[in-house]
Order: sequence, then C-alpha cells, then structure tokens
Amino acid sequence: MRWVDKIWFNALWFQATWFCCVIGRDSWVPIALLSVGLHFVLVKDRLNELRCLFPVALVGISVDVLLTLAGVFVFPEYWLVPLWLVILWWVFAAALYRSFAKIGQSPWLAALLGSIAVPFNYLVGAGLGAVSLPLGEMVTAGLLALVWAALLPALYWISHRMRPTV
Repeated sequence: MRWVDKIWFNALWFQATWFCCVIGRDSWVPIALLSVGLHFVLVKDRLNELRCLFPVALVGISVDVLLTLAGVFVFPEYWLVPLWLVILWWVFAAALYRSFAKIGQSPWLAALLGSIAVPFNYLVGAGLGAVSLPLGEMVTAGLLALVWAALLPALYWISHRMRPTV
C-alpha cells in the first residue's frame, strides 16, 4: 500500500498544507505547490486522481468566490480569492477523497461535521489574519454552518461518483 493510500498520511499531509497556506499565504505558495506535487507523485494514476479531485476543487473554489462576492469573506489584498486558497481546495479535495472518505458514508455525519468543523477552520483562519469576516464571527459561523451542512455531503457524493469502478 502506498503512503498516499494511508489515512494517517493524508490527514497529516492535509493539516501540514493547511497551515502552510493559512499561515504562510502568498510567501509559502511554492511550498504548498510542492505539497500538491508530492501528492500527484505518490498516487498510482495521476490522470484519474486529477479527474476525481477537479470537480470538488471547482465547486469549493466557486463557493468561496460566491461567499466573497456576497461580502461574507474579504481576503486582504485580493479582489476574489487568493492563490493559496485555490491550492488549499485541491488539498481538501484529495483529503476528502482519501482520508475523510469514511465520514462521507453517512450524509448526516458529513452534514454535522461540515456545519461545525468548517466554520471553525474559517474562524481560525480569520484569527490568523488570512481572511476578514465583515459580518462578524457569529453571523459568518452561522452562515457557514448552513452552507457546509449541505455542501460537505454533496462534495463527498461528487468525490466518490468520480471514483473509478474496480
């Protein structure tokens, strides 16, 4: 079994890249890109991996763009979303497909996790200065909880629809 197929490896890789993107932001984009590159080096079928990750990353980036246009997020020095966030969406897509897949087997558990864990991550990102929340922490957390209660189960579904049949 390859490292990339191990849950613990993907969880550690995701967390390390998350910190790289959120703390280092633009100055650490090259390191974040190397991290994504490492993922694609370690997978068995790169084209299939790209096919599985692309729809999830695209939906996630689109949702963050819409939330930014709606005034929920403000990324300092950016009109829409920064490159480090785009990279983070690719990393999230890989983690969702590989290490967080068990959670997605229950749509209710995915909805609960999405409504709690994801707003928490954005609040941490705001605390680290990566994003501003003009609506305030409570309103933003409430909106994100609603969005992510629906979005995380949908992203699991998309991710695993793209999985090759073996």
